[in-house]
Amino acid sequence: MIRKLHCILRLNSTITQSIYKQRAPTLHCRNYATNEANENHKNDSSNTKRGGAAGSSKNLPSIRNPFAAAHEKTKNSYLTMVEIFEERDVHRRNHVEFIYAALKHMPDFGVEHDLEVYKALINVMPKGKFIPTNLFQAEFMHYPKQQQCIIDLLEQMEDYGVMPDYEMEAMLLNVFGNKGHPLRKYWRMMYWMPKFKNLSPWPLPDPVPDDTLEIAKLAVERMCTVDLRSKIDVFETSEIKDALDDTWIVSGMSPEQSKLMREHSRQKALYIEGPFNIWIRNRRINYFTLRADADPEFLAQLDKPQVDEDDVTQIGVPLFGRAPPRRHNQLGKVRSVHQQDDGTIFAICATGTSTKDSLLSWIRLLEAHGNASLGEIPVLFRFTSTVPAKAEQIEGPSNLPAHSSDTSSNKEHPDSKP
Repeated sequence: MIRKLHCILRLNSTITQSIYKQRAPTLHCRNYATNEANENHKNDSSNTKRGGAAGSSKNLPSIRNPFAAAHEKTKNSYLTMVEIFEERDVHRRNHVEFIYAALKHMPDFGVEHDLEVYKALINVMPKGKFIPTNLFQAEFMHYPKQQQCIIDLLEQMEDYGVMPDYEMEAMLLNVFGNKGHPLRKYWRMMYWMPKFKNLSPWPLPDPVPDDTLEIAKLAVERMCTVDLRSKIDVFETSEIKDALDDTWIVSGMSPEQSKLMREHSRQKALYIEGPFNIWIRNRRINYFTLRADADPEFLAQLDKPQVDEDDVTQIGVPLFGRAPPRRHNQLGKVRSVHQQDDGTIFAICATGTSTKDSLLSWIRLLEAHGNASLGEIPVLFRFTSTVPAKAEQIEGPSNLPAHSSDTSSNKEHPDSKP
């Protein structure tokens, strides 16, 4: 009897525990649903109090652009905002939108040429999440939105001439792996950009100076490399007593050009033409030329047929009583690099104001510095530059920057030098 009683009690306790376990989830679910309903009821009531139908709509998180609202436009403030975004959230939500906003406002902060800033933006991306795990993910651009964002960042670097380094390669490996499309873009940039970085024969300082005088010196030196003996002089119009403009003049002239000016006929006028445009990276400089019309008689002498010394079919052997071959034009004149088909260029200059008075001061200063023949030759202003008209035809009138000098007339101005 006792054993039967123990069995009955044990069976009753087991049934009670099983029933409790079956009811327990239901009770918990009911309590959770009740709490959730109460919270929803509270939220609905608060939204109704705040503003009618607008309160019943679903609230979306707003994305604020900190770069547009920044008061201090410096590199330190830019990097500080990037660091705040990194520390704000572990998951770094909306990181793609943040990077696009940062790229857009780079010129406002003056950091569009800074490699450190681009690496800080790449560091915003989460690490290891976007690495493809198979061939299909690698070829079909796993996480395309994030990969295209970094590709756009690299393209902006390429547009501004910013060459990446090997640290950026390691950062892209940590984010997208060795099969990611941004890393392929990086490899193409590292192949081509070093080839073109030092290819120009006229290297420029990086960054280009902001001083207009220094930019004018670089421009005139670049144009005068056609003659290695050219000399660059910097004049001040204050040396001329009757000068109206108080500015600087950067002049370029070679000894060969001085010789051509001394040999020039006193009856033929010289012309100041311009302004022409030359670009020093992203800076534009206006320059003027002092030139004369071409000499047709001299050019006709150069057009006479000459013997081609490299033609082996006309070899003359001075043997067996035959006279040696006669070289044509052996003592004839040779054209200078400054004597072109459309005229002879004697000097070039860039002034601070690009006005007629500054150009007249330039002629007087050239006369005072070893070109006394300029006092016997009439000098006329002839603004016949076709560069602004051609630029307006290509770019349109809205994109063409305004000139700093008078180029409205294409006729000869009889403002001869006294």
